[in-house]
Amino acid sequence: MGLRTIQAEFLDTAGDEEAEGNLEDLRRINRRLGGYLIFRRLMRQWYTPADAFTILDVGAASGDMGRALRETFPRAAIVSLDQNARNLRGASPPKLLADAFHLPFGRASFDVVFSSLFLHHFEDDAVVELLRGMDAAARKAVVAVDLERHPLAKAFLPATRWLFGWHEITLHDGPVSVAAGFRRAELALLAQRAGLRRARVRLHPPWFRLSLVSES
Repeated sequence: MGLRTIQAEFLDTAGDEEAEGNLEDLRRINRRLGGYLIFRRLMRQWYTPADAFTILDVGAASGDMGRALRETFPRAAIVSLDQNARNLRGASPPKLLADAFHLPFGRASFDVVFSSLFLHHFEDDAVVELLRGMDAAARKAVVAVDLERHPLAKAFLPATRWLFGWHEITLHDGPVSVAAGFRRAELALLAQRAGLRRARVRLHPPWFRLSLVSES
């Protein structure tokens, strides 16, 4: 695949019922296709289930990543932040309606500042700005899990519609999201531009996801 391309997604203008169908698909994708697994593994490098720590989930939508993480780390305190009230409605408290580009927190307010399938929605310069803000709010680490731009990942949802019954919005927005995803070197360069000098970017086969981890 060529360079990143950012296109409008149907979810942005969908009605409430249609949006919920897509959000449920996103939860299924995270559950079955590595999202929860990758996040838990990343957090295990620092924490055990007995540890108490804080996380800010930026662009949390329905907050499913936080809920899944608390199954393994029940003492984790997770704040779900999103600027879309409809998407955030299903998130567990505490949750906050706010702009990810202007995080309403001081420096080092959370142990970990995290995002999942969020950065790919933005042009490169905006990704750099988001990472800078996330880094400022983190005491221990910034963690981002996102999509690897790959032709097989782009074809997956349409090819498996017969098996999983994906919602129409998912069938459109999924390939659009993959086209806006990242190659490993691209995300590493954006992290470097943001000042995250110790950032590590890894691929997570076979899920066509990658992670960025930057420890403070």
